[in-house]
Amino acid sequence: MWVLLRGGYPLRMLLPLRAEWMGRRGLPRSLAPGPPRRRYRKEALPALEVPVLPVTATEIRQYLRAHGIPFQDGHSCLRAPSPFVKALELKDQSGATASFSLFIDKTTGRFLCMTSLAEGSWEDFQASVEGRGDGAREGILLGEAPEAQDSEEVRRIWDRAIPLWELPEPVEGQLARVMFGLTKVTDDTLRRFNVRYLWSARSLVFPWLSPGGLGLRGLKLLGAEGQGDGVQYKETTIPRPGVYYNLFGLPLISRRDVEVVLTSRELDSLALNQATGLPTLALPRGIACLPPALLPYLEQFRRIVLWLGDDLRSWEAAKLFARKLNPKRCSLVRPGDQQPRPLEALNRGLNLSRILRTALPAWHKSIVSFRQLREEVLGELSNVEQAAGIRWNRFPDLNRLLKGHRKGELTVFTGPTGSGKTTFISEYALDLCTQGVNTLWGSFEISNVRLARVMLTQFAVGRLEEQLDKYDEWADRFEDLPLYFMTFHGQQSIRTVIDTMQHAVYVYDICHVVIDNLQFMMGHEQLSTDRIAAQDYIVGAFRKFATDNSCHVTLVIHPRKEDDDKELQTASIFGSAKASQEADNVLILQDRKLVTGPGKRYLQVSKNRFDGDVGVFPLEFNKSSLTFSIPPKSKARLKKVKDDNGLVTKKPSSGKKGAVPQNSETCLGQSHHPYQPDLSKPSR
Repeated sequence: MWVLLRGGYPLRMLLPLRAEWMGRRGLPRSLAPGPPRRRYRKEALPALEVPVLPVTATEIRQYLRAHGIPFQDGHSCLRAPSPFVKALELKDQSGATASFSLFIDKTTGRFLCMTSLAEGSWEDFQASVEGRGDGAREGILLGEAPEAQDSEEVRRIWDRAIPLWELPEPVEGQLARVMFGLTKVTDDTLRRFNVRYLWSARSLVFPWLSPGGLGLRGLKLLGAEGQGDGVQYKETTIPRPGVYYNLFGLPLISRRDVEVVLTSRELDSLALNQATGLPTLALPRGIACLPPALLPYLEQFRRIVLWLGDDLRSWEAAKLFARKLNPKRCSLVRPGDQQPRPLEALNRGLNLSRILRTALPAWHKSIVSFRQLREEVLGELSNVEQAAGIRWNRFPDLNRLLKGHRKGELTVFTGPTGSGKTTFISEYALDLCTQGVNTLWGSFEISNVRLARVMLTQFAVGRLEEQLDKYDEWADRFEDLPLYFMTFHGQQSIRTVIDTMQHAVYVYDICHVVIDNLQFMMGHEQLSTDRIAAQDYIVGAFRKFATDNSCHVTLVIHPRKEDDDKELQTASIFGSAKASQEADNVLILQDRKLVTGPGKRYLQVSKNRFDGDVGVFPLEFNKSSLTFSIPPKSKARLKKVKDDNGLVTKKPSSGKKGAVPQNSETCLGQSHHPYQPDLSKPSR
């Protein structure tokens, strides 16, 4: 939910930064909040024996008709008169009621009243219509009100910030413009969008204004740090990212506007609006998520152009968001050398209006020729590393084999009982989650509390029970990860699980789903008494979900009972061959138990549909941090061997150089990890 934006603007004129980030969340110490506040709780997806999606668009229409409520069918919402507005019913020229200010999401049933700002679930709306709401008819806000402490902090920062075009020192103003690439953005544009500059933190300040621009609801601070020849940007939002729903630029939108350009950064919106004069909006979390709560504000537009960035991840996010917005009205700007992100295009003197005219429609009935795929293929060939997916930070050997984590794939993971499958897969998923991959966990074997404890220990790279004074610091960081848990436990129906996953993809833009494990869904299937047929049906359902929703599914399956002295193979996966056939990747955690001492563990990639590379590499379990990551000093090497099918794979060489290190327990504060800071050092 937090987004880290990176830029590559050359800064030969960049002066040394004179301020240092000192606050807990990127704020200077004078503005940092007090002790950690345990007031936020991440929403858990409910465990229901009925589909999580409580209502369909057809049911919503039938309910409105049954209660005599007129409505209009929109792109992603239904529009109806609001029961929370009494005296604001206006009449148009024909005399009909024109106060259709209530928007109801067709997928979830959640509503938002634009006039009173009341919002809530479909059940809340039904209670209001039927007179069962507690004061709902009076327009009481059903959404969570901002806490007083947040409001005070927002006002204090906003008052201390200076309009960027009014900086008293010319050198300071020039430095700020160079740092953020705003040398060609005019003062009129900055004034129109009300952009300020916080001198003490060297950060731009973007306001979150209520509809109509009447009140200040929150802020986004964009800080810049020099990094080589470029700049690294860091965002801080108040309130926290999970409830920061600011469409930057919304107060400047007129009711007559029918076309808008969506960007992933506020800086890009400034450049686009100045160069083209078109209405522009910046998404609050960049390419990470498009919250459904924002869809009502986009209903008025007949055409939406998504220009989110200059890499393949931005392109994938644009296609995903277009589904939610209704692809028939969306167009996408494809990344390319001559079509960079808007701010860079402005600085390079490119014609932004011409680039917008090249935007491709997001919807077509079918692919009829290679001509329609030509640009897609070129994009993958010219961006090989990005096409390979997101690389793991903790498992470099996994990158050599799988190349990366890609959307739309199905990964099957297996290993002997007690070998640490859940522990490994939690670190495997946590690594991706820390890089912004929105993750949904479905753990049917162990409770979410226990799973979260394991993941928090892996995140902190040490045992927090030994230093409880560090718990709030790490918990605050862990809470900001785009991580969600299904509250299922024990046997569950595959239909219920799939419905929950689809709900999560729509609401939270989930890109990775972990299911641990498949056997807990087989008892509920009444297809037949044949467990093999039930498993084949479940695997097929997950395969279809991954493809249809462009979401990676990692499925844990227990192996067949094998002799302890034999290594597991692809054929050892329980059930028929369908699981391994449907899977894009097959991972096997090998556990060679030794009589004289601790066993050795290896991870084997036995199937890789992306480019065919398979092999094995050693793992070392660190009991102190519950991690399987290979320490940086390990010199484990890979050598090619032949598997049971005669294929060439890679295996660690024998001898001292290739031997797997024995367990080494490191103490908290002494674990020097390559991807997490030391707890003994003050956090930035």
